[in-house]
Amino acid sequence: METKVDNYFSPLNEEEQRLRLKKKKWAQIRKNRALYIMVLPGILYFLIFRYIPMGGLVIAFQDYQPFLGILGSPFVGFTHFIRLFTEDTFVMLMRNTLIMFFLNITISFPFPIVLALMLNEVNNRRLKKGIQTIIYLPHFMSWVIVVSIFYVLLTTEGGVINNMIESLGGERIPFLTSRTWLRPMYIFQDLWKGAGWGTIVYLAAITNVDEQLYEAADMDGAGKLRKMWHITLPCIRPTIVTLLILKIGSILDMGFEHMFLLMNSMNREVAQIFDTFVYTAGIQNGQLSYSTAVGLFKGLVGLILVIFANRLAKKLVKTGFIKKEGIT
Repeated sequence: METKVDNYFSPLNEEEQRLRLKKKKWAQIRKNRALYIMVLPGILYFLIFRYIPMGGLVIAFQDYQPFLGILGSPFVGFTHFIRLFTEDTFVMLMRNTLIMFFLNITISFPFPIVLALMLNEVNNRRLKKGIQTIIYLPHFMSWVIVVSIFYVLLTTEGGVINNMIESLGGERIPFLTSRTWLRPMYIFQDLWKGAGWGTIVYLAAITNVDEQLYEAADMDGAGKLRKMWHITLPCIRPTIVTLLILKIGSILDMGFEHMFLLMNSMNREVAQIFDTFVYTAGIQNGQLSYSTAVGLFKGLVGLILVIFANRLAKKLVKTGFIKKEGIT
């Protein structure tokens, strides 16, 4: 008897449930329509400037001619990729990019963490806010301004630093054209401009640490270094890992503008990376298909590394972008 009743009512219940779910969803959308309207410009931006242009990647497999267009240009398969991997330029690009990435991940990435930990120990609020403001200001400067400031300081013709070196009895150093000084100068400028932003991100994560943990550590007689190592760092670990995953994903994306402004004919051998090479080959030399192939290779490597780093992070530290139960 119970089976008959269940069979009789079950189709209606399923249909009613679907209608109720639809009504519930539309009710939630109407309720939060202001939030959806705020998100809409961001969605449109990614659709128009990120996803739709991906259709143009097809020219990496063509001998693209602007007058013939994408549909009229001849298909050449993997010719441009074979050229990329067989030329000596590929070895130079990979070497320069990997060296810069290694310096970035070992120096530029941990520096804001250390700075945030140090600022967190400053008890004077005014002093703390003052330091935050000073180190954050360069973030608002464009790379053109940053490189121009260092040009004025480091140029051999009247540069402040070289004038000081000469006044102390030394010889002028060609910082701007030297292959040896290019990478230290790049990392120092990257630290000066970006450390403030990274510090704010980590300080925001530190504010979410439970104060009771610090109180318990004080009762056990733990010092500041102990509390940093055993409380603060483990609590901000998800933030560190997330930013590390994003950094690893950009292993071949070191930033075009910064390196392009530092590069010249004297240091090109160590300054040429994938980003600047795409511009040189595509815009300056008109090799659009070849430069697109280089850019596609760079993007695929970044995608693979993001997926690998995310899986590795979930296995080692039990965190990552997405877990089974939801977004972390």
